[in-house]
Amino acid sequence: MSRLHQTLATIPNRYAFIDTVDNTAKQHSHLSLLLIDVVRFSDVTSSLGFQVGDRFLLEIANRIIRLFPHSAHFGRISGDVFGLILPGKHSATQLQNLFEHLIEHFKTPMHYEDHAFIADFNVGGVYGECDAFSITRFVSRAEAALKQAKENKYENFFLLGMEDKAETGRSLALKADLKRALSHNELELYFQPQVDLQTLNIVGAECLLRWNHPLDGVLFPGPLIEAAESYNMMNELAYWTFEQAFRSMVQLDANGFNLTLSVNISPTQLYDSKLIPTLKLLGQSYDIALSRIELELTEDVALSNSLMAKKQLSELRALGVEISVDDFGKGYSNLAYIRELDINALKIDKVFVMELTSSDVNRAIIEAARIIGHSKGCEVIAEGIETLEQLHILRELGINIGQGYLFSRAIPLDEFQVLASQEIIVGESPMRKATG
Repeated sequence: MSRLHQTLATIPNRYAFIDTVDNTAKQHSHLSLLLIDVVRFSDVTSSLGFQVGDRFLLEIANRIIRLFPHSAHFGRISGDVFGLILPGKHSATQLQNLFEHLIEHFKTPMHYEDHAFIADFNVGGVYGECDAFSITRFVSRAEAALKQAKENKYENFFLLGMEDKAETGRSLALKADLKRALSHNELELYFQPQVDLQTLNIVGAECLLRWNHPLDGVLFPGPLIEAAESYNMMNELAYWTFEQAFRSMVQLDANGFNLTLSVNISPTQLYDSKLIPTLKLLGQSYDIALSRIELELTEDVALSNSLMAKKQLSELRALGVEISVDDFGKGYSNLAYIRELDINALKIDKVFVMELTSSDVNRAIIEAARIIGHSKGCEVIAEGIETLEQLHILRELGINIGQGYLFSRAIPLDEFQVLASQEIIVGESPMRKATG
């Protein structure tokens, strides 16, 4: 288990934690993941302030660390949600017992000055074998389990095995959620700026989907996307996203922002015969040049040897659509395919940027990506920039474009336009403080 912490800042964040899940799965035949949500913790921060709230969160984190085996890995997924990785084979009964042990332990109140707090938890978990492991599917199932745990009437614990059938009451509810979200305009695009690292001017943005849930507020749509994949609704969701991107570009143009927007594309779309006609129609309908749309492919999809995928990519490029390879370097990059692939950008996986200051190997990988990109005549974009030191090193290495919390988190379109009209001041930026 991780060491005890003196501050919340030293607890591995979401990105580092998910990387640990992925690495742990490579070393073990079985794995369990628990997501631990502190119930109604917003009441504490709203009543007592963030400083007292952070004190309690730190004590909660250290208590959890003491409770669980040394082999476990601990991280902070978001403000009041923690993650726990348990290597090895665990039955549903064993995980249930761990949950009960957690609840029992926290019946003892915590104190800070004149304040006391008894913590209660919603816990969602996933467990199973690590064969053909998919980090996206694994974490998405844990998030779906946590959501179900929050909705349980009597016991705030829910567990999913990796082999559980999709046709459960919860998955059917997710399908209904997706249909309602699409028909009731609950989905929204957020925009994370892509910045010229020399001038700090915003040159584009990555479009990221958010779900304005009627009860839970703004959510990352992991469970919703899982439902879309399960029920063959990914294309419907994707084409909604494409159209919103075109609409947003019209609004950006009207306000004087001539930017490129990046949209993630799944393997499902790349095998869909309607992809090319849909993009053509959207470009004509909104009078937007397709060269201002960039499709982000994961490395494994971009390097696929599928004839259909190659045909679609070739036709997209012929239309002027820009193609980038996302999370470059995280998978097993086949440089022979990269050599042949007609792309506009390589996006360096954030794990290399986040550990840039502590690893000469990461620096070398980023430098190699820059050399490959330069040789191919394509841009190299760094993701996950969070510190000034990372920014300075990336500049030294000749990386020109980047995105990350140093500049801004993903934000709604109106906020993005305000940000784009101002000078970005790294380190002391109001947007940077808002993400802290």
